[in-house]
Formats: sequence, C-alpha cells, structure tokens
Amino acid sequence: MHPAGAAAAGTPRQPSKRRIPVSPPGMADPHQLFDDTSSAQSRGFGAQRGPGGLGYPAAAASPQEAFLADPVSNMAMAYGSSLAAQGKELVDKNIDRFIPVTKLKYYFAVDTMYVGKKLGLLFFPYLHQVSAAHRGTGAGWGQPLGQVWGAGWEEPSSGDPACPPLSPQDWEVQYQQDTPVAPRFDINAPDLYIPAMAFITYILVAGLALGTQDRFSPDLLGLQASSALAWLTLEVLAILLSLYLLTVNTDLTTIDLVAFLGYKYVGMIGGVLMGLLFGKVGYYLVLGWCCVSIFVFMIRTLRLKILAEAAAQGVPVRGARNQLRMYLTMAVAAAQPLLMYWLTFHLVR
Repeated sequence: MHPAGAAAAGTPRQPSKRRIPVSPPGMADPHQLFDDTSSAQSRGFGAQRGPGGLGYPAAAASPQEAFLADPVSNMAMAYGSSLAAQGKELVDKNIDRFIPVTKLKYYFAVDTMYVGKKLGLLFFPYLHQVSAAHRGTGAGWGQPLGQVWGAGWEEPSSGDPACPPLSPQDWEVQYQQDTPVAPRFDINAPDLYIPAMAFITYILVAGLALGTQDRFSPDLLGLQASSALAWLTLEVLAILLSLYLLTVNTDLTTIDLVAFLGYKYVGMIGGVLMGLLFGKVGYYLVLGWCCVSIFVFMIRTLRLKILAEAAAQGVPVRGARNQLRMYLTMAVAAAQPLLMYWLTFHLVR
C-alpha cells in the first residue's frame, strides 16, 4: 500500500464548494424574471435627504417651479399678461361694432306680465285698446306713464279728441328722452325674448310631430331649423333692400325687423299643436286664426314705422311714394301667413 494512498484513505473527504456567480453591482439578478424598478426609485430618492435630516426623501423641484424661478420667464409672463390685458380692452371697445350687446339687453328687458300681455296681443290684436293715460304701460297694466317716466311728463286726458281710443298712438312705441321705453313698460315695444323662445319651441314641436309620424331624424330636424332661419334672413334682407330703394326715413332697425318677423312662430306653434291633437281640422282652424291675427298685428305695427308721418297726423296716404310704402307694408304683412303655412303644413298629416 502506498503511503500516499494510506494518507488519502485516513483523511476525511471535504465536500466540494459550488461556485455561485456573482452579478456586478450594476446588473440585475439573473434569476429574476422582471426588473425591480422600485429599487432604482428608492436609490434615486434615497440619495437626497430632507432638510430635517430624518431620512425622508426630499421632493424634486417641478419643471414649473424651475421655470418660474428664471427671471427671463418672469419677464415673459409679465409681457404676456400685458398683451392679454390690451387685447381684452380692445375687444371690449370694438365688440359693439359687430355684436350690439347694449342694444340686445334692451330687447330682453321683459318680465312675466309683459310676456303674457304680448302673447294675448299676438292672438287678439283686434282687442288692443290702450287708454291715453296708460299708453306707455300696455293695455290694462294700471300704471300711469307719470309714475314710470317721472312727474314731469304730462298725461293727456282720456277725453282728448286728438287721442281717440283706436288712434295710431295706441300701437306706437313710447320714448323717454329720445330712448324707447323698455319692453316691460310698453307692450308695443318689440322684444327678442318671445321670438327666440318661440323659434326654439317651434323646432321642438316640429321634432315631436315628426316623431309621432315615425319620420324623425336629426338631419330632418336640422333641415327644418335651417330652412326657418334661411327664410327669416331672406325676409330681413328683402325688407332692408326695399326700404333703401324707397328711401324710407324710419327708425326701424334690423333687430326690430327680426323681432317683428319672429312673432309668427307663436302662431305656428299653436297650429302644429292643434294639428297633433285634433288633426288637420284643428290645424287649419287655429293656423287660419293666427294668420289673420299676425296680419293685423303687422299692419298696425309697421305702418307706424314705414308711414310714420302720415299715420301720426291721420292724413290719408297720397302720392306715389306713400303708396309704394303702403304696398311694402301690405306685402310684409301678407308674407307672414304664407310662411306660417309653408313651414308647418308638412308637419301635420
């Protein structure tokens, strides 16, 4: 037996050590399926300590704070603010050129009493009688003009022969220091509240009528609204062109025309609703009444605007120019029933 073998046999065998690969500090664990991103964030935030030294990570400065800390950015922000202020001031000065906001406020100065009286006037213009002491407040409002305008206004007596019960002044818009009285104080004053609400209600009623007939579609409802607006625009443009060609000196403005022409939607709503409830018979009866009413209303209202001097003095219309103005008034009034029928007859079946 060899001594080397004997020595090997007498010494116990040491277990072999397995070499475990050690990954570099910058590398992830090779046995890990997903990267641990939390450790990187912990290391990143752990590098910065709070000012108190408690070991909490300090919040990093946001890009907005870093931008605001720059003096150049502060100057840019101050310059931008000054430009914005100048632009707002410029818009406020010139906005009345394109959108008469101040004038529009006048046409929406209404109240519940005015709306009720005005709707009654649109349906029953034949009963419109305003006493001389209550002309500025509308029929039956019960508030004399002296209380509305001040004690300096002299009220004419009801027995004055120059102020008959059905004189043109019964339909004339009243003024206070060359400014028309707000609609809530004068039932004869035009407003935009009733035409705007009537137009929206007309579109809703048209959609209801189309829905009951299984013909409703957004495209058809949009076509109904756009056609009504198109006809209203054509009416206003045609009247303005006629007034220009006839050289009519009137205080009738474009907004006044929109208001007067928009009153026909009230009768259209009544006709379509009666058509839905009682069929074509109810539609033709109510629409016919509303057509006659709007015709009378437009005649008595527009003649004071187009034939102001002749109507105020009670002088019969003479001369070719005045006759043309009267024909224009009749044409505008007669166009309202035609358009009322044209925009509603297909909604009732």
